[in-house]
This record gives sequence, structure tokens and C-alpha cells, in this order.
Amino acid sequence: DPKVVDSLVRSRSTPAGSPLRHLTPRELEVLAEIASGKNNGAIAEALVLSGGAVEKHIHSIFYKLGLTEEAAVHRRVAAVLLFLAELPPTG
Repeated sequence: DPKVVDSLVRSRSTPAGSPLRHLTPRELEVLAEIASGKNNGAIAEALVLSGGAVEKHIHSIFYKLGLTEEAAVHRRVAAVLLFLAELPPTG
């Protein structure tokens, strides 16, 4: 839901134990766009970034979240799951 994603990005406050606390505000924006299902090109367009900048942010996100290249783990999905776990309850 775009409203939930926007709310999380704008709050920029993450719990002290959250791995997301290591991400910059721009990296959180990129991760929010990934969580909304966008590919790199769509993220670049939405955030007015170059494709190369998006790739750099994504690699930095993976590094900061400790998501290494493993055959059994899709890093984009793992990053989104971490992101969604931090969403405040709605209701």
C-alpha cells in the first residue's frame, strides 16, 4: 500500500535494534519503492535518479542489511520482508 510506504519513509524513525536504522533516508525511499513492487527503472523514474544510482543504493541496502549473495535467498525479497516487519500497525 503506497500510503503505508510513504508513512514509513516520512517517519524515518526506526527502533534502536532495527537493521533499517543503518539506512540513509534515500536508501529507505529506494527500499520503499522496492517494497511497492517497482523494478530499478521504475524506481529511478519515481525518485528522479539514474539507473546507476538506483543500483548503488540497492547494493548499499543489501550490504547494510547483511544480505549476501546466496543461491537460496533472494535479496530483494529478504530486504522487503525486513522493511515490512518494521511497519507500524495500521488501524
